[in-house]
Amino acid sequence: MSEEDISEEVEKISAEPTECPYCHSKRLFYSVDRGEVACVECGSVIAIKRLDRGPDWRAFTAEEKERRSRTGPPVKPSLVTPSATSATIDWSGKDAFGRKLSSKQKFDMLRLRKWHKVSISSSIERNLVQAVEELERLASQIGLPSHVKDEALLIYKTAINRGLVKGRSISSVVAAALYAACRRLKIPITLDEFAKYTDSTERKDIARCYRFLIKDANIRVNISDPMDFVERLIHVLGVKPTVYPLAKEIIMKAKERGLTAGKDPAGLAAAAVYIAATLNQEKLTQKDVAKAANVTEVTVRNRFKELVKKLNISGVTGE
Repeated sequence: MSEEDISEEVEKISAEPTECPYCHSKRLFYSVDRGEVACVECGSVIAIKRLDRGPDWRAFTAEEKERRSRTGPPVKPSLVTPSATSATIDWSGKDAFGRKLSSKQKFDMLRLRKWHKVSISSSIERNLVQAVEELERLASQIGLPSHVKDEALLIYKTAINRGLVKGRSISSVVAAALYAACRRLKIPITLDEFAKYTDSTERKDIARCYRFLIKDANIRVNISDPMDFVERLIHVLGVKPTVYPLAKEIIMKAKERGLTAGKDPAGLAAAAVYIAATLNQEKLTQKDVAKAANVTEVTVRNRFKELVKKLNISGVTGE
């Protein structure tokens, strides 16, 4: 707040009575931030303005005030990365209008490419530029929101600062970081889906990088819950909403019996949705459910038999 603003606020507040109506003291304290007029002698608040410029938190010590004070919007990881320097100069030999470049212009473009590459000085920055491009591509193909990308970028930065990216494929580590971010934020995405959209990378490579992130980078993730996959499966399969509470009840009973331990949550959710849909007279096959959950039909069939047998579910039979 400038001195002019402070003087204007003081003039507004000083329009109030300059004497305490309780102890008749003229020693008054003008709080510009809180918009109050208080008596120094008795502590009574004489006038209260509607506008409060003070913070929305309380602090009782200087350290607590410094820790809680804040200003401006939160910083997004994508705003502090060298992604702005990730532009490349085309090798087609043509300008923006499709006209061919002259020999001198081609030589100038060659020099620009060289200096553009040198402008990103450290190997970490060059690695991070490629990682951001791969992260944006993979997240857009799967359809992940921006906050998942920000979380994945933080995980990748932790890995690169600890030297875990060296000697490994950038696409594999990026996919593993995105998968870890989804696990953290409880977004039901399987590892096979990341392997599907990652170029020239197998599932085992992403799984290996994911284990390195969990172990060496000390990245903590949540345990996958079958309930996280149920809502997504119902939406993909297009079944009635009444299937959801029944599938939820089946999974809850399976947890109570200890049937979910060591089982693939996607396969377990697929079996529960299949049972609930069958009980609701929905025409659904195990093949359809397995495809929607991105698991094999054998997995759905085994989980289906186990749930029906252990939970004594009647009125439903397999295909």
